[in-house]
Amino acid sequence: MSHRQITAATRLNEVRYEIRGELARRALEMEQQGQSIIKLNIGNPGLFGFEAPAHLRAAIAHNLERSDPYCHQQGLAAAREAIAMREIARGAPNAGPDTVFVGNGVSELIDLALRGLLNPGDEVLVPSPDYPLWTASVILNGGVVQHYPCHVGNGFLPDPDEIESRITARTRALVVINPNNPTGAVYPRELLQKLADIAARHRLVLMVDEIYDGVLFGETPYTPMAPLASETLCITFSGLSKVHRACGWRVGWMSLSGYLKRAQEYRHALDLLAALRLCSNVTAQWAIEPALHGPDTISALTGAGGRLQRTRQAVIDGVARSSFLDLVVPHGALYAFPRVDTTLLPGFDDHRFALDLLEHEQVLLVPGSSFNVPYRTHFRLTLLPQAEIMDEVFVRMERALDRASHAAHRAVA
Repeated sequence: MSHRQITAATRLNEVRYEIRGELARRALEMEQQGQSIIKLNIGNPGLFGFEAPAHLRAAIAHNLERSDPYCHQQGLAAAREAIAMREIARGAPNAGPDTVFVGNGVSELIDLALRGLLNPGDEVLVPSPDYPLWTASVILNGGVVQHYPCHVGNGFLPDPDEIESRITARTRALVVINPNNPTGAVYPRELLQKLADIAARHRLVLMVDEIYDGVLFGETPYTPMAPLASETLCITFSGLSKVHRACGWRVGWMSLSGYLKRAQEYRHALDLLAALRLCSNVTAQWAIEPALHGPDTISALTGAGGRLQRTRQAVIDGVARSSFLDLVVPHGALYAFPRVDTTLLPGFDDHRFALDLLEHEQVLLVPGSSFNVPYRTHFRLTLLPQAEIMDEVFVRMERALDRASHAAHRAVA
């Protein structure tokens, strides 16, 4: 009998997802040993006491008996109509229910959209830092990632000229994440228009991740991208997981708009791929229409005095008190992306720090290098805990940074 090992696909060697990776596994081991861990690694509202709005739950309960059969591969007609109505109201050209696809979360649809588009060696422009699923999905579907930097000195906003300089004959798509995960940057309209113009000029598919489109702080204006992209195909991704705090329901969608005439073959490919997985979760799709056309339930959390706003302020204050940190203040999404001052901490390594913070302070966060950046000076934490917990996190974090500082100075001495 052969004892030859079953090996994994080599393309996985390039894939990272530290959000649920080695550090998260170590945190689970520590919990099983009886330790209490403050988990700041995942934007999962339900784990922090948030609940999906009652009117969405009521819609599911009311339609439960209608949820047993498969539905159309693109989703329930009523759900797709509600999504299309919102896109049309926003000004998305040529949007309609026939070009909406409902999926088991945005993650599934990102994979499906790239699978339908890419041939081996085709290139996709992806922001750096990014939500790492985008990079992973390009690789797993045979594509080549071209990361375009979103520099901290520019508030994590990309430079359109820098993006355009990376376009080659093999470039097929431009990915935009707005509001941004992990940085919390919210892109101004003028920048979005320049990105849409680049996509049109080079006949690129715009893939726009807008899952945090309602999570905005202060008076930050938000501009959806689809209305700016009439001269190319734009795919807008969104869902119920963040704005409506329903991650476990796994409800996402993508809406095709813009210059659809040049995308008929691609649209049929998406329909085929959607049919191959039969359909997405029917039960939770009944919540889409009341979510999009019912009462606003997120602004009370992000506005003045709201729970998310208070925790964001606790992060800002914690960084201000720190001897080692600085921060580009997040204006949207559910995260902050602080940076360590390496003039004070020479040789700082984000992964080593995250492991020390977990082992000695029982705080789990995600090293910034996990988001496909070339530096190891940042980390991401979620804004979902109560402000009081975040205050405690920064006390523990400062202790860990102080230890790292003393160790660095001893090494120099």
